[in-house]
Amino acid sequence: MVSTFPNSSSVDLSRIRLAIRSLQPQLVEWRRRLHQQPELGFQEKLTAEFVSQKLQEWGISHQIGIAHTGIVATINGNKPPIPHSRSATLTASPLPTPQVLAIRADMDALPIQELNEVPYKSQHDGVMHACGHDGHTAIALGTAYYLQQHRQDFSGTVKIIFQPAEESPGGAKPMIEAGVLKNPDVDAIIGLHLWNNLPLGTVGVRAGALMAAVECFNCKILGKGGHGALPHQTVDSVVVAAQIVNALQTIVARNVNPIDSAVVTVGELHAGTKRNVIADTARMSATIRYFNPSLKGFFNQRVEQIIAGICQSYGASYDLEYWALYPPVINDMKMAKLVRTVAEEVVETPLGIVPECQTMAAEDMSFFLQEVPGCYFFLGSANPEKDLAYPHHHPRFDFDETALGMGVEIFVRCVEKFFS
Repeated sequence: MVSTFPNSSSVDLSRIRLAIRSLQPQLVEWRRRLHQQPELGFQEKLTAEFVSQKLQEWGISHQIGIAHTGIVATINGNKPPIPHSRSATLTASPLPTPQVLAIRADMDALPIQELNEVPYKSQHDGVMHACGHDGHTAIALGTAYYLQQHRQDFSGTVKIIFQPAEESPGGAKPMIEAGVLKNPDVDAIIGLHLWNNLPLGTVGVRAGALMAAVECFNCKILGKGGHGALPHQTVDSVVVAAQIVNALQTIVARNVNPIDSAVVTVGELHAGTKRNVIADTARMSATIRYFNPSLKGFFNQRVEQIIAGICQSYGASYDLEYWALYPPVINDMKMAKLVRTVAEEVVETPLGIVPECQTMAAEDMSFFLQEVPGCYFFLGSANPEKDLAYPHHHPRFDFDETALGMGVEIFVRCVEKFFS
């Protein structure tokens, strides 16, 4: 991550083509309209209607109602494909001759009350675009518009996937199950996340693991309550829970290879009603994160071993609910190289490309990347000079909208380079 942000004046926008720079006011207008009408996962009806209206207005073929509110737009290029010569194939390792490239954007908001005092503030009480998905949708719309107007500049087919419910419970998997990667079959996929952990004018892109897998559990410790002055007559669920919380930290410290990053966080612990009453029940909830796919299935076994062992030693029992939410986001090496090459053409700041940009945050873009090779990357969007550097999921989150045009430019150049 980057701790020192460059001045916004150091961002050079001259590499963004004039047609996209002229689109910037509309990108801002679309983003702000979407920001005013945020919707939770699988409830993005107004958002989907707006997206569909624009696509229809531009003559772009699209399907609606996929996995409830998802949309897939299809744009066919008119440029004749360039055949690869045999000699070029023997002397280099180009990407396989592509036919279909997908671009994915998520549309949902979060159950957060917005605290920003801006003209485009959320009009939906208790719901807010606090993660940049309104910007993702605007960038995807801008990309669709530009590609439709410039079909002579690329060959092949571009599918633009407007996905619901990334935040929860996850819209990527049901969209895949509904066939969005088929008819025609997608050869590769790209996507971006506006990222306030990076400053405007930077791109975070790397091959391999970018974002973590996320698994969760809820556990109820069942003890025996009683008077605080007579602990020998009880099984103290608070003491049992405390021992479990401490012991869970040893999973990462002593069971996971130090080369592999992992996190076990107990975020909730609830027990007791009064200071002199020993609680008979304690409840905890936790999240687990890791990058290495080989760790799948390891944590659920180890967590239960620890909980079961401690409960047995104290004479308590437990109820455990454990589930895997998203796998890790793993970028394909060739597709990451393509995105990085494009980003280097578009971004020109003192920091530029940031390859060490991993985060333990999770994303269901991972399900798409399990199906086809692709690259998910971060587009820096923070600007402290404008007070636009609050973290994601914060009630005052906002981003520098200059990033919108940069996102369209990167997507468009990725399309052109992918099919060249």
